[in-house]
Amino acid sequence: MLFPLGAGAQYISQVIDYMPAPGQFINSMPWGSPISASSLVGGVNGSLSLGAYGGKVVFRFAEAVENHPDNPYGMDFTIFGNATSEWSEPGVVWVMKDENENGLADDTWYELAGSDYHFSNTLREYEVSYTNPGGAEARDVPWFDQLGNSGAIKANTIHTQPYYPVSDSFPDVPGDTYALYGTLIQGAVDVDHPPLIKSLRRSFGYTDNQIRGSGSHTIPDNPYTLEVEHSGGDAFDIGWAVNEEGSYVDLDQIHFVKVQTGVLHEGGWLGEISTEITGAVVVAPDHTITGMLDLLVIQDLPVEVDTGSIQLELYMFHKGRPVSLPQIQWTSSEEWASVDESNMLFLSGSGALTLNARVVGEPSITASVSTLVSPEIQVALKDRQLQAPSTLYPNPARDLVHVTGVEKVNISLYGSTGKLLMQIESYTAGDAINIQELSPGFYLLKVGEGRSASFLKLLKQ
Repeated sequence: MLFPLGAGAQYISQVIDYMPAPGQFINSMPWGSPISASSLVGGVNGSLSLGAYGGKVVFRFAEAVENHPDNPYGMDFTIFGNATSEWSEPGVVWVMKDENENGLADDTWYELAGSDYHFSNTLREYEVSYTNPGGAEARDVPWFDQLGNSGAIKANTIHTQPYYPVSDSFPDVPGDTYALYGTLIQGAVDVDHPPLIKSLRRSFGYTDNQIRGSGSHTIPDNPYTLEVEHSGGDAFDIGWAVNEEGSYVDLDQIHFVKVQTGVLHEGGWLGEISTEITGAVVVAPDHTITGMLDLLVIQDLPVEVDTGSIQLELYMFHKGRPVSLPQIQWTSSEEWASVDESNMLFLSGSGALTLNARVVGEPSITASVSTLVSPEIQVALKDRQLQAPSTLYPNPARDLVHVTGVEKVNISLYGSTGKLLMQIESYTAGDAINIQELSPGFYLLKVGEGRSASFLKLLKQ
């Protein structure tokens, strides 16, 4: 597809670094060679694949990108990919300001915290090592991470070249093994129901995530709505930048951008999830373009659920930064599913399920999540009924709490948004759990794992 270029627009002027992860497009044209990286310069119709998790590209614009308050929806630049309505390959974005003014990308990288940054299953400083399988044809590329997990980037019959970056094109990639690191998000991938393979878009803050639109690509889309209103693609606000501790930082401008494939997942017959980029453009100030700036985000449920209760995670955002969670009204597509005031989902039946959340007093701010509840849930519920009940005391509490009726179980403490706050291994009844540092409010204790887990509500005074 060809898109008109805007007069006077500022595009990528230089690709500084391109280090892909292994993938089906690597070592081939038009997506996976050094020449592919240069195709991003000067427009939005290039073609570059970053490969599997951790593959990255670093680029700059000709001039600094300002964090301008008059930019539409607060967006400062847009990155374009090749996402479809049911297949996104989210890339995590970092920005850097040339603080030492030497023109080099050697200062501090700040991650732009997207909608999934705050979820408990997002892993930061996650590292994956890839091993060269050798050979002149496509072979599975083994990987392992620092957590003890392992797998492979699967070869397919369509792309027959080696998937591990070859030294002729990528001399900086060691010939035997190399490690890539960054932030890992879980995404929402369903490969169990082919041919309808799906990788659903994230709410905001990731590239190769939203489809392209028919409008001028120099006018950014509003990332806080589902509709494609202008250019499509993925617009970014420098105001989303966070430091290593996860605290927001206020940058007046940035000079360099880094994009990294943020998901480690095979996509069935579609191959591995790999972020693709076709270009980027800087947004020009225009205070007349306005729209919704609030967004409610719910963490995706598993494709299939076989437990009787699940702690839902949800966040309220204003201009892309989380704010206090307002009162939520839940509705369910099925009578056998309900959500309580601590956002705990309880299930007593099976089948397709959709939950809808609405901010009380703000009917336009809604979110939904869907899953398939397995008939095996009845077995899980029966198992729980046979167990001796656990209790929590004192409740309400100020400093210390205790759980009864358990021995050597794992305990997880969640906040009202579903954020994981504390984990205790091999807990035995009567041991003290210190909650002095918690703010007053409702919390949830998950006692045990899997189908046998139970949930206890705690009120901290």
